Amino acid sequence: MPLKLEDKLVIGVSSRALFDLESENEIFEKDGLNAYSEYQLKHEKDILKPGTAFPLVKALQQLNADGRYLTEIIVMSKNSADTSLRIFNSIEHYKLDISRAALVSGKSIAPYLDAFKTDLFLSANEGDVQEAINANIAAGIICDHSNLPINPDDDIPEIRIAFDGDAVIFSDEAERIYQSQGLQAFAEHEQKNAQNPLPEGPFAKLLKTISIIQEKFPEESMPIRTALVTARNAPAHERVVRTLRAWNVRIDEVFFLGGIEKSEVLKAFGANIFFDDQAVHTDSASKMVPSARVPYKN
Repeated sequence: MPLKLEDKLVIGVSSRALFDLESENEIFEKDGLNAYSEYQLKHEKDILKPGTAFPLVKALQQLNADGRYLTEIIVMSKNSADTSLRIFNSIEHYKLDISRAALVSGKSIAPYLDAFKTDLFLSANEGDVQEAINANIAAGIICDHSNLPINPDDDIPEIRIAFDGDAVIFSDEAERIYQSQGLQAFAEHEQKNAQNPLPEGPFAKLLKTISIIQEKFPEESMPIRTALVTARNAPAHERVVRTLRAWNVRIDEVFFLGGIEKSEVLKAFGANIFFDDQAVHTDSASKMVPSARVPYKN
């Protein structure tokens, strides 16, 4: 009987998000596909260093502990099967629970995201992420982690995922008002619409799926914790609270920062990944925690 993915949290991750392949990508960009392929074949027994998405992937394995099967992690890569052996050798080395892959040999990954029932796609390729967002799949462009050494042996006792609000969990409706009319107009609009739930953003479905998974665990052994880290503050907070209530979703920690720098809060929270739509936030946050930028839908 075929395996069903509809009831799983499905994470699609590119090889360059999961492992540090920046020098290899430079070979591809500078010298072309043949040089890249030759290098990968020559070094296929060399273990790759962890990439930005590695801590999240390692943490997600806990959802499949104790006989549960709640998540599926799939490598979705523009590599060919022939150049992928180094990736799978590294997966085996780190004992990651990944056995499935979509290897498309340079073609677009976007058509396969829905086929694999993907809830979240992580990649270092901005074009691939943009295509995913345009296809209504939650997706993030993984930030450079060179300032954030990742130790593959670090114990990760709990999955911790942090989200920005507007243009990530919620639509960019309010964000557009702020950008075009300023802070006062934004605050007035949110006060006026405090009773009206915000429209869903690209990560709303992912948050709801995580909330459903959380319901399967007792509070004292919850393996996953979420946080909303937003530049909103009072009086724009009320609409957020009422929206989450209307959606019947769980957010474990909420921070209404009102313009305070997000990175220190994210470090204190211990995020395995942080999603934000603005580079000004992901650039600073990525020095503290693994981060990914969410592009706007075209």
